[in-house]
Amino acid sequence: MNFCLLRFLRRKSLNRRSSRASNPFNDTIPFLSFLKVLNFSQTATAISHYPQQFTSFPTSSNWNPAGLSLSSISDRCSRLLSLCTASKSLAPAMEVHTHLITLGLHQDARLRNLVVNVYSKCRCFGYARKLLDESPEPDLISWSALISGYSQNGFGQEAISAFREMHSLGVKCNEFAFPSVFKACTLASDFRLGRQVHGTVVVTGFENDEFVLNSMVVLYAKCGEIADSTRIFDAIPRRTVVSWNALLNCYVQRDSFGEAVELFQDMIVSQTQPNEFTLSTMINACTGLEDGRQGRKIHGYLIKLGYDLDLFSANALVDMYAKVGTLKDSVSVFNGIAKADIVSWNAVIAGCVLLESHDCALELFREMNKESGVSPNTFTLSSALKACAGAGNREPGRQLHAYLMRRDLGLDTFLGVGLVDLYAKSGYMVDARLVFNVIPEKDLIAWNAVISGHSHNGEDVEAVSLFPLMYGEGVGVNQTTLSTVLKSIASLQASHICRQMHALSLKSGFEYNNYIVNGLVDAYGKCGQSEDASRVFKESQTSDLLVFTSMITVYSQDGQGEEALKLYLEMQSQGIKPDAFVYSSLFNACASLSAYEQAKQVHVQVLKLGFINDIFAGNSLVNSYAKCGSIDDAERAFREIPERSIVSWSAMIGGMAQHGHGRLALQMFNEMLKEGVAPNHITLVSVLCACNHAGLVTDAKRYFSSMEELFSVQPMEEHYACMIDILGRAGKLDEAMELVNTMPYEANAAVWGALLGAARIHKNVDLGSKAAEMLINLEPEKSGTHILLANIYASAGMWDGVAKIRKVMKDSNVKKEPGMSWMEIKDKVHTFIVGDRSHPRGKEIYAKLEELSEPLRKAGYVPMVETDLHDVEEREKAKLLYHHSEKLAVAFGLIATPPGAPIRVKKNLRICLDCHTAIKLVSKIASREIIVRDINRFHHFRDGLCSCGDYW
Repeated sequence: MNFCLLRFLRRKSLNRRSSRASNPFNDTIPFLSFLKVLNFSQTATAISHYPQQFTSFPTSSNWNPAGLSLSSISDRCSRLLSLCTASKSLAPAMEVHTHLITLGLHQDARLRNLVVNVYSKCRCFGYARKLLDESPEPDLISWSALISGYSQNGFGQEAISAFREMHSLGVKCNEFAFPSVFKACTLASDFRLGRQVHGTVVVTGFENDEFVLNSMVVLYAKCGEIADSTRIFDAIPRRTVVSWNALLNCYVQRDSFGEAVELFQDMIVSQTQPNEFTLSTMINACTGLEDGRQGRKIHGYLIKLGYDLDLFSANALVDMYAKVGTLKDSVSVFNGIAKADIVSWNAVIAGCVLLESHDCALELFREMNKESGVSPNTFTLSSALKACAGAGNREPGRQLHAYLMRRDLGLDTFLGVGLVDLYAKSGYMVDARLVFNVIPEKDLIAWNAVISGHSHNGEDVEAVSLFPLMYGEGVGVNQTTLSTVLKSIASLQASHICRQMHALSLKSGFEYNNYIVNGLVDAYGKCGQSEDASRVFKESQTSDLLVFTSMITVYSQDGQGEEALKLYLEMQSQGIKPDAFVYSSLFNACASLSAYEQAKQVHVQVLKLGFINDIFAGNSLVNSYAKCGSIDDAERAFREIPERSIVSWSAMIGGMAQHGHGRLALQMFNEMLKEGVAPNHITLVSVLCACNHAGLVTDAKRYFSSMEELFSVQPMEEHYACMIDILGRAGKLDEAMELVNTMPYEANAAVWGALLGAARIHKNVDLGSKAAEMLINLEPEKSGTHILLANIYASAGMWDGVAKIRKVMKDSNVKKEPGMSWMEIKDKVHTFIVGDRSHPRGKEIYAKLEELSEPLRKAGYVPMVETDLHDVEEREKAKLLYHHSEKLAVAFGLIATPPGAPIRVKKNLRICLDCHTAIKLVSKIASREIIVRDINRFHHFRDGLCSCGDYW
């Protein structure tokens, strides 16, 4: 309805007037009819809010037209317009306006102001403004009504424009207009004008008016001037609940929840009784603080003051209890709501999803649809979809999808993302992509959902491939995008893409974001770029536990155990409290160093902090002790794990295999099967390694041939390589080659390396030559292949072949990797290389070797000079052999450790036959247990014997 229609009604009414007698009271007859209709039909909303006021109006049955004056009509219209304003009933207000025009009362200033007010409150600003413009002298009340209407409906700039125009006409504000102007300044964030109006308030003498001051409190607080807002609040002479609510609400909206709680306590001390608005605001503050204890106190106030039935407060309680983690209380409050609305249902269902009670959420959703009479909206459906995704149950989600289609609700971005997430988490990425493709406007969240879905399902190529398409759409990137893509890059070990993402992160301003820094460190680490990972870590200057953990893990996995331990000490110096994952990585660092003493110290820290029952720390502890040479400590740690997983069993079985306890490893494997734990491919690699180190060929064949049938594990490259190594070591070279030729994989370096080792053991020159040729093609930079082939030629007396190998190495610039051994004593790692005399106790070490030479000779030791390929005299070869790094390390252990203490040595290469023989004899001569960990396994030397049974 517009002003043209209003004029039409007026003309129609005037035509009716001309056909009647001249009695002016006859003009009231259409109005009486209008009142009757108005009272009983068109103002249903107003009547429901103000029944007594409306029923006091006369109807056609009790109206006495002869006794009704224009003054009385004016009063009744005034009251009726006020009621329409309060209930925002536009249609009846327009009817009243029409009849005012008909009766000639529209020029009455009081009635005109009321009409301006009702149009403004009902957002009909064009009508209100036209009345204002047609007024011969618009007064403050008309302007105030218009400005108030703009402000209350969120049109801040329009309200300010009206205020400026009013001010230019010389109309001055009063205590009723100023609050609307301040609200407009707040909406428009026009703090400069707000301060100017504040000055006007002071000049005009309204600085002590409570309503004016309250609106100023809100203005200053929402414009960020919280100190000035508090100062104005403190200046209010008699603070009412409205004043307190103004500042409380500002604190909560600014997320200053702690300050809100303190202010509420001051309010209680001042003996100002809170109302339902105060308490609902405080519930939101408790939600923000996640303070359930304080929330219960506010709940108590609600009950005490009789506001517990207030729907708005009850909904806030449902939300608060869910967000502080007490779902039972949330549901209890919800069940106490007499007539739950859509907000109530959304709060309780979202709370269930938040606390991962997905079945409860879906049950409530079903109840809402069947019994409540409340229809779900977008937020309800989104929560229901999240519940389906969380429960890993696609079927209810598909039903919801069908419900959306039946209702023709359309697929907006919000619901589309929910469906993509549901299908992705249920493992149905084809369905997820179909939904994604039909989302009309794909925003950043939609792209993130589908990329995360691919990454979550291990489809890393698809995740990384989608990113350029997303970036090309111009939707931007955020923390979630970058961290998800980096995770997939790490899985793919795509270092070149990682660098591109790093550059994009810098360009997008995420270089100091802890999640992105962590993603970059992890990705670079898994791509084998530990230096780049370290540079990112150092440049970030972070103190975040997650990033420290990732960097320690990178160092551990890259064999830089010392750096990992140093970083742990730095983390402690910064006061960062470690968690179980940090200790898991530290145990792995100790394992890479074979740092037994360090592992024990870390173990003590784990015990102190109560992480001993953590499955990750426990598994890493088992692995650490096993790789540090103490299989007994490893088994004790294994037995103390409360709930042993397949990782626990695999670590222990693998440890026993490495230590040469093949039969014990198989016994433990059978124990695992009896406990109902199914092996995975890693466990079965450990089982085959146990058979390999113990020479159990028959058992190995049985396990290998039945893997798929018994355990549903298809043999992989590692299993084939292990089986080929077993057959080769046992001298079954034809069987080994047959397996190479028939396996479904192309032979890799591990396979040809196993065959080369078998050729060395059994002096098979032809097989050795072929295996070496393949290895050199695959790994031309590895010197070990050339050395092993030269040893095969030397053992066969083919010195021409040895010379040829030397020439090839020289021409190809392949340098022999120097043998290196090290051991840890009193938290310090001591390193040795062949013939090295640089150690601080070098003289004592060589003196000890000289001291051992005679007992060794008497025990039967003869240097195996034929294994040395140096082109020198035999006497010099014998000297070089006697000064191998592992012998130097053992000699140092004898002089640096207490008598009877085990000596633990780590070697970077395979222990040579001469050292193996010599150390066996030393263990008996010195009455020491000597544990040597070489590149393949552990050798426990005791009483002249080795745990490998000379089979390695």
